[in-house]
Amino acid sequence: MSVFNIVLIAVAAIAVVVFISLYFVDAGYGKMISSKWGPTLPNKIGWCLMECPVFIVMLVLWATSEVKFSLPYLVFFLLFELHYFHRSFVFPFLLKGKSRMPIAIMFLSICFNLTNGFIQGWWLFRIAPAEGYYPGAAWFKSFPFIAGVILFFAGMYINRQSDWIIRHLRKPGDTKHYLPKGGFYNYVTSANYFGEIVEWLGWAALTWSWAGFIFFIFTSANLVPRANSIYHRYEKEFAEEFVQRKLKRVFPFIY
Repeated sequence: MSVFNIVLIAVAAIAVVVFISLYFVDAGYGKMISSKWGPTLPNKIGWCLMECPVFIVMLVLWATSEVKFSLPYLVFFLLFELHYFHRSFVFPFLLKGKSRMPIAIMFLSICFNLTNGFIQGWWLFRIAPAEGYYPGAAWFKSFPFIAGVILFFAGMYINRQSDWIIRHLRKPGDTKHYLPKGGFYNYVTSANYFGEIVEWLGWAALTWSWAGFIFFIFTSANLVPRANSIYHRYEKEFAEEFVQRKLKRVFPFIY
């Protein structure tokens, strides 16, 4: 068995552990930040430092590849980097307030992002069989690619719209807490997570790869339990409004 396949299996196994664990232990950042996770640093710095490694790893693997300007590999690269450029160098500096992030959480995220960057980039630019994506631009006409791109951009839109809603819950000087409304927050309490899950489902489809699928699985394993924690927090904090709106956790009308 190749090292690449061993890493894939290991990440899938870790996803199962993460999924189960996060139903019992809250990931200590954002709304669930806790002193139990140790020393912290400013949220903006933490987000930038933990997200940029995957951007850099993918960039290096693409730049040193023999297929970097071949379609559809170039498109895969640009789509992936579009997400992570925003997540690494734009999103952190849009955050409001003076929230902090545990250094331990940042370190764990860096480890995953380095591994994931290797998995996605190594598959695409080192071992993906050329015939797997059809000659030339023919892959762009395939069902997996078309469906995947639609899901990818739909998820990206939902995610960014949801982040915008969260950032604008309060007017300047307001310190009250509010239950988010608008967009997919009309259906779930973690619309931003729903968007990200849909986005990486799209990535799995458009690359039609085990690497992409494992990333989608890990994303879901990390975000679904966290959405459950946020759901119960909102349930306690906004009891009456919460009951009236009949919200789900992360998947509209389902969970």
